Amino acid sequence: MQIAPLSAIGDGMDPGFGVYVHWPFCAAKCPYCDFNSHVRHQPVDQPRFVAAFLKEMAAVRALSGPRTVTSIFMGGGTPSLMDPQTVEAILDGIARHWHVPDGIEITMEANPSSVEATRFRGYRAAGVNRVSLGVQALNDRDLKFLGRLHDVENALKAVRLAREIFPRMSFDLIYARPNQTVEEWERELKEAVSYAVDHLSLYQLTIEEGTPFYGLHKAGKLVVPDGEQSAVLYEATQEITAAIGMPAYEVSNHARPGAESRHNLTYWRYGDYAGIGPGAHGRLAIGSGKIATATERNPEAWLQRVEECGDGLIERELLDFEAQADELLLMGLRLREGVDLARWQTLSGRDPDPAREEFLIEHGFIERIGNSRLRCTPAGMLILDAVVADLAC
Repeated sequence: MQIAPLSAIGDGMDPGFGVYVHWPFCAAKCPYCDFNSHVRHQPVDQPRFVAAFLKEMAAVRALSGPRTVTSIFMGGGTPSLMDPQTVEAILDGIARHWHVPDGIEITMEANPSSVEATRFRGYRAAGVNRVSLGVQALNDRDLKFLGRLHDVENALKAVRLAREIFPRMSFDLIYARPNQTVEEWERELKEAVSYAVDHLSLYQLTIEEGTPFYGLHKAGKLVVPDGEQSAVLYEATQEITAAIGMPAYEVSNHARPGAESRHNLTYWRYGDYAGIGPGAHGRLAIGSGKIATATERNPEAWLQRVEECGDGLIERELLDFEAQADELLLMGLRLREGVDLARWQTLSGRDPDPAREEFLIEHGFIERIGNSRLRCTPAGMLILDAVVADLAC
């Protein structure tokens, strides 16, 4: 079954309703990663976790009410460590709790080191129709530096299998690595696209507190490109991907027209999504308001809480209109299409400050699209956090 185009699901600008399922386990922890991922040296009791996922779904369904799902995303961690039967049970559970039309986008993240043909075909049979591969680099030296368990040969094998089995595929690359030149990055990007990829997620290497890289960086043993060099690499990324027909539709995401991630667009267009599993976050419309949900991060503590209390939710915060307006701005300005001004004005109860807007426009950081939308320029994307902070005041 192919993925239905956005127009077949609804208005292309409709944020939709997504379901995110977090599988928190990894075979190894990468030194740059601050995600909620955990290494376990004993086999994970997958049937027990499935039962907990289904139980939490019921609790979240009681909060969300009946909804039509427009996308499902299984992230992590390493979801490709799940048995195909686990994936099938989770997808069946989602279909029992919400309406899941045929042909919606169902994505699974996968690491090349955990890929095998039988497993991939099992995921496809379960209903997965899009895979996102954590390739991260296309040379063995940098893969080793990044702590990845695969080499380039395994990565390309996974890419070929994904292309053979799934209707759509994306893969991630990390750039702004130590001593990386623009010329090296250009060659790597062009090589990536040559593998018939229709979507790329391209992230700058960032040093996150609490990671091994943070300690090395603080001790002066790990030097990454400074702000100026990172900006040069970012600008080169935009030029290269635009030239090869995969322009940025979000600050770090690039796609051929029609291959954008439906699920991630739900986040960036500030739609609703149910978060299921350890450390999952959600946003759910409740009457005229919206609540932010978050679950217990530790997998075993989450499991115990679900079994005893019915869900792992540790946060159910009612967001006032001002908070929603700020989140809409924060997420929407990441997109090339920008922010729906009328929606922002409805939530915030005001127009953008004329002086601030004029300043940002004059300096080439934002621009109006007619009278209905506001977006960052390429220069504004380089200082996105500052632009959002300025407009939100």
